[in-house]
Amino acid sequence: MPYSMTGFGRAEKIFATRKYSVELKSVNSRYCDLNIRMPRLFNFADAAVRKQITDSLTRGKVDVFINYQDTASESETVTVNEGLVKAYSDAATSIAGITGRTDDLGVARLASYPDVLQVSQTSVDEDMLGAELAETVAEALNAMKAMRKREGDALAENILTKIGTLAGIRDEIEERSPAVIECYRQKLSARVDELLTSEQKEFYDESRLAAEVALFADKCAVDEELTRLKSHFAQAHKILAGDGACGKQMDFLVQEINREVNTCGSKANDIEITNRVLAMKNTVEEIREQIQNLV
Repeated sequence: MPYSMTGFGRAEKIFATRKYSVELKSVNSRYCDLNIRMPRLFNFADAAVRKQITDSLTRGKVDVFINYQDTASESETVTVNEGLVKAYSDAATSIAGITGRTDDLGVARLASYPDVLQVSQTSVDEDMLGAELAETVAEALNAMKAMRKREGDALAENILTKIGTLAGIRDEIEERSPAVIECYRQKLSARVDELLTSEQKEFYDESRLAAEVALFADKCAVDEELTRLKSHFAQAHKILAGDGACGKQMDFLVQEINREVNTCGSKANDIEITNRVLAMKNTVEEIREQIQNLV
């Protein structure tokens, strides 16, 4: 079952006063590479979130954005750093005494100084928050996987169309191959007739011509390569119709297809077959580029 490595998924869920927002973005990568950005409050859940995503996504570079908001009045507390406030106030009084000016340092000014007021989260139920976050992540993952599946189906359809093109060219080569041998036999026979005199022809052994043609036929035969190509094309259909990740399998299969195509080109010794081989190589490269997007 083909899945693309590119995709996007988003989910928002509200539990009482707590609102979660999760966004997932993925692009191509050889492995499953995660980059997670979330509030420090959820540092305890980092390992669990990573496992949840890697268990669901096999490959791809995934950016994860997690936002959280709790509108409950008791969710945050503000405390005063009393020692620091006193130090600031005493310093202002000293400055006033030294300069002879009025100490006009008000409460609002004191509160604006760094670290005087400290905002902290109240104690949280990590099990509850972890479960709620996991539920939201799961929904975002489902949205991403649905998009990746749609993209994967489109890629598979395109790849199978190109496989069909390769199969058609392969059949043309198979049809052309016998004519290559016959053409060589005719050219060789004509050359012999041109070089030998009538007296020499009386002593010429026709079996030598047949042996030379047989040797040529053996060297340029591509029957085995064409048979393996036919098998590879059938295997491509099977892989793309199967379950699970198929990107690496298809990558290996395309390497094998390319190898057989190259062998056909090196053996061909015929301009028409060579042209068809070049067309096949272009199509194979197009397939290879598409496969890089598959999980």
